[in-house]
Parts: sequence; structure tokens; C-alpha cells
Amino acid sequence: MMVVPAIDLIEGRLVRLVQGEYDRVLVYGQGPGELALAYARSGAELLHLIDLDGARSGRWRNLELIGEIARSAGVPVQAGGGARDDVEVRAALRLGVDRVVISTAAMGDQSLLERLLREFGSQLVVSLDVRADEVVTEGWTFATGRGLRDTARRLVDAGVSRLIHTDVQRDGMLGGPGLSGLNELTSLGVPVMVAGGVSSYQDLKELRAGGAEAAIVGRALLDGTLTLPAALVAAGGVAPGPAGA
Repeated sequence: MMVVPAIDLIEGRLVRLVQGEYDRVLVYGQGPGELALAYARSGAELLHLIDLDGARSGRWRNLELIGEIARSAGVPVQAGGGARDDVEVRAALRLGVDRVVISTAAMGDQSLLERLLREFGSQLVVSLDVRADEVVTEGWTFATGRGLRDTARRLVDAGVSRLIHTDVQRDGMLGGPGLSGLNELTSLGVPVMVAGGVSSYQDLKELRAGGAEAAIVGRALLDGTLTLPAALVAAGGVAPGPAGA
């Protein structure tokens, strides 16, 4: 199982939201680009970048910075937060992003989703963000009234090849991930990445045992609760050598 460091952005700054609430923002002093390089040197195989301004506004707001990181980090980047149509997806890919994470765009017009899948295929990842067992969109501000399992089945039937499951109420809380959501998704036959709440090496072992493709980890790495080299070992990855080796 991969451990994928998360880098969340508001106005170019490195932040974390607590339970997906924009009025509960933790701001970190480290530069996002500097952090991305540090993660890559510590063994990350993939980085997860989210434009939180874009998630709320409906279009990229930090895309130039995301592109700079994608071009300089030395490892693949998946990014989301501002991609709600083909123009926005294409813009991110053109700047060096390897995969684009969509959520709101996947939950609305079925014809839009089908068009995106035809053009971009496996370059798309759909994030299923859930609060109290209900899928939420538009930067976690809109409750769709849809359940996780039925929504995921519809997406996979449409051709989605990879899912992210985020338990919004656990995000930034360091209280452990949502294993029940993972259990609902693993039988669908596509890779599932899990975000939200990972706070211990035991959490990583449980996600690996539950069949997750990856654990997306944000606050626990930023706060030093976990170190990336040790997290990679717990997740079953190969322990990296010294930085720069």
C-alpha cells in the first residue's frame, strides 16, 4: 500500500482544514514546494495536492503553484479542487499534473462525467467525500442526499477506474480513518485510496489489511505524529534510504 502525502492550499499557503470546515483552518509556515521536495526525498511515490480555494469557488485558484510543484517534485502528482469541466482538467494536465481528482463534476450531469471519462480515462480519480454517510460536494459544502455505496456503484459502472474515499468528519482530527467506508468500496473492483483521520502506524496497517491502494495522509505528517519513512514501512512499502541517496 502506498502512503501519499497530502498538501492542501489556500491562497498559496500550506493549510489543513479541520473536518472540512473553512472557518477551522490550520496554517503551516513551510512552503508547499519545499514540503513536496522533502516528501519526495523521503520516499513518497505520489503527492496529493488540493486547491481548497478552487474547491469552494468551482475553478482552479492555485493551479500555477500546483504546476510548479508537479514539475519540480520529481514524483507524480494528483491534484484536485478546481476541475469541474474538461477545460479545467486539461489545464492541470498541461501543467504537469499526472492525475486530476474530481468530485462535484462526477456527481452532477451524467453526460459530463461520460465526456470526461472518454477524453481523460485513467487520468481521472473521483473523490467520494462523505459526511455522516452522505456524499458531499462543492468543497464539502453541499450535501447531495446520496449514499456512498450506490454513488460509487454508479461511478464504476460509468467507467471510473479509481476512487478516493474521504470521511470529512475525520479529516484533520487524527482520530483514525473510516474503515467502514473502505469496506463498502473494495468489492467494486477498482483501486480505493483512503483519506481523513490517519494518525498512527496501526491505522496504516489496518488500511493495508482492508485492501486500500493508498492512504492519503496530511496532518499526521505535518505535525510529526507520523514520519514518512516509518509510515512507508508500516504500510508495507520499502524503507527508503537516506535523503539524497
